[in-house]
Amino acid sequence: MASFVLRLSALCLMAVAIAGTPVCRAGDGRTSGFPSPTVDEPIATAKAAQTAVVAGGCFWGVQAVFEHVKGVLSATSGYSGGAANTAQYETVSTGETGHAESVKIVYDPSQITYGQLLRVFFSVAHDPTEWNRQGPDTGSQYRSAIFYANEEQQRVAAAYIAQLGEAKIFPRPIVTQVVPLKQFYPAEAYHQDYAAHHPDNPYIFFNDAPKVAHLQREFPDLYAAK
Repeated sequence: MASFVLRLSALCLMAVAIAGTPVCRAGDGRTSGFPSPTVDEPIATAKAAQTAVVAGGCFWGVQAVFEHVKGVLSATSGYSGGAANTAQYETVSTGETGHAESVKIVYDPSQITYGQLLRVFFSVAHDPTEWNRQGPDTGSQYRSAIFYANEEQQRVAAAYIAQLGEAKIFPRPIVTQVVPLKQFYPAEAYHQDYAAHHPDNPYIFFNDAPKVAHLQREFPDLYAAK
């Protein structure tokens, strides 16, 4: 990832020098007024803790977004899709482990629904039309995926993808995988809350901070200051 950071920093700084504003922004190609899912779980009547696992590029930015969503109790960066003995950053970075950089979201279903989490995932956290890449990061470990924990999550995710496709929300087809969650492995400690700990890192500044700003701007009712 370090090489991508340096490459992206150079490109964005060049863009600033030439045009006066950065061109590497989150939200490109997405429509405002992003629709809520028509198929969703009802809001719960009592507080609880449920889990959702998604993957959408580098986990730093996805984690940063969901840490600012109302009703989210925690967001943890990690790996899903591969075996336990390959769930280490350097190994996953080869793109040959089957893992995707993922985020486990623990949320209170009495405050936010699974479908509303997916609304944030598709509209703010990443671009679901990019295959095995997000922005400057390439490889299967950066693929778009929803790892469902039960049939209800599978149903809501599949219906929402179909809804967004029929509404032509994106200029290109959605390529997000909807696959069963086998296991989630937390990433190394230095990856956790990376965006919060390194706000001046050029990668965070140009790729991830705009996603959080987009969340606050487009969904003020879902935004929570950390």
